[in-house]
Amino acid sequence: MVKLGEYMSSSEPEWEEIKIRAYQHNGWFTPTFINEACSKITTLYLKEELLQAWTSKYKLPEAPAEQKNVGIVMAGNIPLVGFHDFLSVFITGHRQTVKLSAKDNVLLKHLINKLTQWNESFGDYAAVEEILKGCDAYIATGSNNSSRYFEQYFARFPHIIRKNRTSCAIISGRETGTELDKLSDDIHLYFGLGCRNVSKIFVPKDYDFIPLLKSFDRYDYFADHHKYKNNYDYQLSIILLNNIYYMTNGSTLLTQNEGLFSPISHLFFEYYEDLNKVLEKLQQNEGLQCIIGGGHTGFGEAQNPGLLAYADGVDTLQFLQSIQPSTKALLI
Repeated sequence: MVKLGEYMSSSEPEWEEIKIRAYQHNGWFTPTFINEACSKITTLYLKEELLQAWTSKYKLPEAPAEQKNVGIVMAGNIPLVGFHDFLSVFITGHRQTVKLSAKDNVLLKHLINKLTQWNESFGDYAAVEEILKGCDAYIATGSNNSSRYFEQYFARFPHIIRKNRTSCAIISGRETGTELDKLSDDIHLYFGLGCRNVSKIFVPKDYDFIPLLKSFDRYDYFADHHKYKNNYDYQLSIILLNNIYYMTNGSTLLTQNEGLFSPISHLFFEYYEDLNKVLEKLQQNEGLQCIIGGGHTGFGEAQNPGLLAYADGVDTLQFLQSIQPSTKALLI
């Protein structure tokens, strides 16, 4: 894994070509955001000291008593979004059969092939397949709609099913320009498509939005991205047709809305007077991945999850250590 991190940090022609191919396959995966995702993985995951500290908490044996086959259904909203699951299964010594999202089926497939090229025995630990069968456990990430089918398909097997998630931020009104710039990153990285991206902000009464809007200008180039611009134009049309009050810097729309999930190019905001009531409300929302600001995750840290920051708060390594082999095979 450390060697893989070094490869992902390199400028080797083969790797550069793969990243270009991933962008050509999915226009949301711009070179900037592919490099951003790879940088997060290599600096936050694939360092020897980080991997040692992570695994030392679980008393992992040199090899599992019995190697299980774990089926993974990966999402494709941001580049290499399923890498943590891939890493978790590998680090426990189990085999994994990966079903990649059609939106992100270039990068990880290449990395698995590269690992097998370095060591043929890696083929005993990971394979990319279109159909998952004969697995002892499943990890599946998808929408709220697909999760209902996953729950049905995988009910008889140990499983982790992940649904739609998003993140929000709490603003006090005393933030510095640097903090607002970092919050802008939390909102805009990967075009806001990640579950850790901020899709809603809570602001105090009489909040001055101008400094915040100015911090968004770092991403005004989004208006030149045709996929993003199409979403912006569509959302703006709906706002105008419904005579809804809005603010914008020309590339990001802000409207007052009690919802948590905002569309692409759109940021919801809600006023608050009592912060405790806001926190009480958020604690009851199952669709929340993380809270930025307000004494929680720091501004600019939304897209910097460490190895112990498990999606949905479910400890993947603990789950993988607890699964038992099944005599039943499942075909999907």
